[in-house]
Amino acid sequence: MKLTKLFLSLSLILAFVLSLSACQSGAESGEEGSLDEIVSIQDDPIYGVYDNQVVVRVGFMIPDSKLMAGDTNDNNPVTRYLEEITNIKVIHAWEAKGDEAYAQKVDLAIDSEDLPDAMVVTRNQLMELIKQDKIENLTTFFEQYGSELIKEMYDSTQGVALAEATFNHKLYGLPNVAINADSPTLLWIRQDWLDRLNLQAPQSLEDIEEIAKAFIERDPDGDGKMDTIGLTGYKGVVYGTKPQMNGYDAIFNTYHAFPKNWVIDHEGNIIYGSIAPENKEALAKLADWYKRGLIDKQFALNKETWDPIIAGRAGMFFGPWWAPYWPLVKAVSGDTKSEWRAFAAPLDVEGKFVTHMAPVTDRYLVVRKGYEHPEAVIKLLNAFTRLERGLDPNKKVAKLEEFAAQLGIQTRAYYPFDLLIDYSDAIEKRYAAVQQALHGKLDPETLDANTRQIYNQWVAEKENPKKDMEGWKSAIAYEYGVGILASTPMEQVRSVYYGTTLSMNDNWANLEKLENETFLNIIVGDLPISAFDEFVADWKRLGGDQITREVTKIVENSK
Repeated sequence: MKLTKLFLSLSLILAFVLSLSACQSGAESGEEGSLDEIVSIQDDPIYGVYDNQVVVRVGFMIPDSKLMAGDTNDNNPVTRYLEEITNIKVIHAWEAKGDEAYAQKVDLAIDSEDLPDAMVVTRNQLMELIKQDKIENLTTFFEQYGSELIKEMYDSTQGVALAEATFNHKLYGLPNVAINADSPTLLWIRQDWLDRLNLQAPQSLEDIEEIAKAFIERDPDGDGKMDTIGLTGYKGVVYGTKPQMNGYDAIFNTYHAFPKNWVIDHEGNIIYGSIAPENKEALAKLADWYKRGLIDKQFALNKETWDPIIAGRAGMFFGPWWAPYWPLVKAVSGDTKSEWRAFAAPLDVEGKFVTHMAPVTDRYLVVRKGYEHPEAVIKLLNAFTRLERGLDPNKKVAKLEEFAAQLGIQTRAYYPFDLLIDYSDAIEKRYAAVQQALHGKLDPETLDANTRQIYNQWVAEKENPKKDMEGWKSAIAYEYGVGILASTPMEQVRSVYYGTTLSMNDNWANLEKLENETFLNIIVGDLPISAFDEFVADWKRLGGDQITREVTKIVENSK
């Protein structure tokens, strides 16, 4: 669907942001010494080169980028470099473009008994592969061949990432790691409008309501027209995991409602967050705001959810810390007088900022049972993770950077596996390092290359505001987005379950449709607030109760 493609585009933007994730200093095997020295696997099992070439067949997700003539998805500067430093030949057993097509290919591979040697799978696919005994136990291989860098990144999750890929004390997959900073939803506001109308920064729901009212009634842009928007919106209402633009997750979280997450209720029972009574309060508030015009009356009809922001008509929207990368860079390029700031708002009645968190991991690199060299898959992961985090000491990395710059792509697009690993607090680490450098507590020259780039962009933006919009988006995202996250105490809530149960296969699509339509229709006034109670009853009757029993059993058995 078109909306899915838009979110994929945003994912690519976020992937670019995360390419700047903090790189940690300190040596591990193969990270120091002669740059282009060839070390045998016998001397360095982590980064050493095989004496004899090893072949691994993989399932590959085709990127959107285009290669130069003569290059292919499995034969290009990135793949050739990784082969040179490992002597591992990667062959694409099959390729698929896009998440949906790739997931279908994986499902077909599982059903057809024709698995590639390695591939990235979802949580549900991992469980199915374990059930069918089709993938390798990687416990001893990871202990022996996993790099200290990757192990440290997994440790940053307090063991949760590896635990989610471990069953009966056996490690069946190597998980990705979600960045903590990507979970909270912040409130981005036109600071220049606040200043013009002499309004204070918001904390409560009432503060946001007052600001929205002023933004639609008091001509904050000074053009003499009543054409500005208080708060924008997203027709899906909430995202439930990682935020995108205009979702109302923060409003629901303020009421301690966590739609689209499985949570523990006040009586200690597992419930689906969207049917909790607290949702009714959030929906009533949003319906009132919509009726009074505080929320964009066209939010459900906008071609793109960020259109009002880019057009310069919006005064507030909810979004992630990286919103300056998109859509704000576009909006501010069109109106350089606009100033956007992020706020941890609204707070709940006790003055706390409450937010749901994304799953620690949701994808796993698995190895076909019977494959002769499971360690080769781990060695590839070591190699491109070190490369991605700016720790590869080889001089030839510069050529890869030239290749990426020439085509306007990220080198990660051609790694053998779409699995990025980083410290869970990578963004906060970078912010802290930049802050130390700005305050003279750290020599900027000691920063890793990527962090130093953020530092330089930050300084340049202060000296010459909005002269370089590429630098502007990084500087603003870190100063105001990450700055708020780093300085705000949060009550973080995680879902107790992220998988799929047996009954979900038959009922979940209809239940989600019922939920999405009910929430949206209540907000825009097509349904009364009492429709929420009817939705809850229908949700339970149409399979929700059975799914809840299944989820409860799975969670209880996992303890």
